Amino acid sequence: MRASRLRSSLLLAVLAVGCLALACGGGSEVPLELDPSSRRQLSTGVVVGATGVYGSHVWKAIPFAAPPTGERRFRASLPPEAWKGERESLADAVPCPQFASVFAGAPRDAEGVIGAEDCLTVDVYAPHMESASVRDAEPKPVLAWIHGGGNTIGMADFYDGGQLAQTQDVIVVVMQYRLGPFGWMRNAALREGASPAEQSGNFGTLDTIRALEWIRDEIAAFGGDPERVTVFGESAGGRNVFALLSSPLAEGLFHGAIVQSGGLSGANVAKAENFADAEEPGAWNSSNETLLRLLVSEGQAADAAAARVKLEGMPAADVAAFLRGLPPETLLLAYTEQGGNEGMIEVPQMFADGVVLPEGRAIEAFRRGDYHRVPVILGTNRDENRLFMAFDPEFSEWRFFGLVPTPRDWGRYEAHGDGMAKAWKARAVDTPARLMRAVQGPSVYAYRWDWDEQPTIPFVFDGGRTIGAGHGLEIPFVFGHWDVGPQSGLLFNGGNEAGRLQLSNAMMSYWAQFAATGSPGSGRRGDLAEWRAWDDGSDGDPRFLVLDTEQDGGLRMASEEITMEGVIAEAMSDPRFTERRDLCAWIYAVIQWEDISAEIYPGAEGAACSAFAYDDYPWAEVAAR
Repeated sequence: MRASRLRSSLLLAVLAVGCLALACGGGSEVPLELDPSSRRQLSTGVVVGATGVYGSHVWKAIPFAAPPTGERRFRASLPPEAWKGERESLADAVPCPQFASVFAGAPRDAEGVIGAEDCLTVDVYAPHMESASVRDAEPKPVLAWIHGGGNTIGMADFYDGGQLAQTQDVIVVVMQYRLGPFGWMRNAALREGASPAEQSGNFGTLDTIRALEWIRDEIAAFGGDPERVTVFGESAGGRNVFALLSSPLAEGLFHGAIVQSGGLSGANVAKAENFADAEEPGAWNSSNETLLRLLVSEGQAADAAAARVKLEGMPAADVAAFLRGLPPETLLLAYTEQGGNEGMIEVPQMFADGVVLPEGRAIEAFRRGDYHRVPVILGTNRDENRLFMAFDPEFSEWRFFGLVPTPRDWGRYEAHGDGMAKAWKARAVDTPARLMRAVQGPSVYAYRWDWDEQPTIPFVFDGGRTIGAGHGLEIPFVFGHWDVGPQSGLLFNGGNEAGRLQLSNAMMSYWAQFAATGSPGSGRRGDLAEWRAWDDGSDGDPRFLVLDTEQDGGLRMASEEITMEGVIAEAMSDPRFTERRDLCAWIYAVIQWEDISAEIYPGAEGAACSAFAYDDYPWAEVAAR
């Protein structure tokens, strides 16, 4: 993992140097100074913030919950304690414990585990307004952001909501929540003396619910309307939005939802908890399997077999105390056995426990209408997976002294990327949109984001083709904030400035209008193409808005609906898959989303994957490419 992080950092440095000739930009950190006009009275005390770089007010790292430390680890988050005097909310929030990653906002020189468990805070951005004026002003719609990062990395400081707040007259709240095993840990030992919600193990989900409760109770002090709260998030943050939509505990806490490149996958309780050899087997990183590794690493057992004997004889209270007493870095290191992806680790999460989240497959709750029927926007990016593939040695090799990714086989690269992106759209947008439209009527909206105008370094790197409208790249457009750390020069320069600013302004306007009214319409000022609701009437009816610059077709409605069956059938006949193993690898990748049955692997017509056993992936000849 360290070598991969070093290589990606070198790549970004080289591309930034290459972009200097193309006038690539990227902002710089500006220290915040106390602004007396930002004084606000909360139920827990007075907070004073600053004027941000976009002219908005900003308050950093306000606690929305008590610290989940010590005995409160693996417990539901509680309301924060009051403070005396004025709290100066100027310093960046301490991130929740995680492995450092530049892709989540960590400094480039950070290594190992960063952050602390006392991390449940929000950053608040609001249009600049004198303290005395807030009470008399019309309450403003609220956009509550949940960051992505696989629910194992990420931090509030990476997202500046000032531009969105100031230009669109909304309140933006950026929340942090417990990550990795601190946010999702289900084990019988932790259920003793716990509430039904705590027994679920969905602590990260409970954190997002607590943050919304804080918004309900406190946002009026910042000029926000607690009756017009839209929760929005990207990637894992989008999955968290889906979780909030289906959680009975979140009822009434939000009034609109935007899911950017999300999904409905989760973990059943058996995989999350059981031993791997149980009748209902657990995953390699289930809580019991992880406990075995921890007992060995902490010197309490010689090997896994001895750890199993010890664990099965330990009282539940001792197991719980052991888990709560471990340093954060020790607990996180127990999940690195299978490697990591730029700081992300594989941790079971989103447990269908029947209390915090409905039992069964998540999609079924939406099929039967068992969710909060608020207006929604669902969307994905046209080239979601290419960002991952550029850093995956199975698909790309590193040329020019090992610093620049170049697809090994452009045909396979584009076939795999196109198929995965369409599968993502089918499962995260089209399928839930169709089901929700049938339940709640015309308050379901969808989009596809197509921007692919990254800088190109001649004969070295074609950003638009290699990365394109990749995963997460729409976020700067939503926030109107272009300093995304060392990646900035790879993405944004003077050559693409005019188009991206126009597209960004449109997206901010749509998002804000949706928060204000429950419909994106023609944007906040009524000057954009009308974004119409998902329509299931016929094949030619509008279903989603394409978000792109004018030179690539602009803002326009489209009607294509994608199903997983159609995506699979299209891949089966895609001539760009010239090798059978490559098609089989694509099918394997699709199945990794838990809501797609592994039965399609051996039974897929024409796949002929018998020579590439599903359980043996990655196959030797693929790994050696």
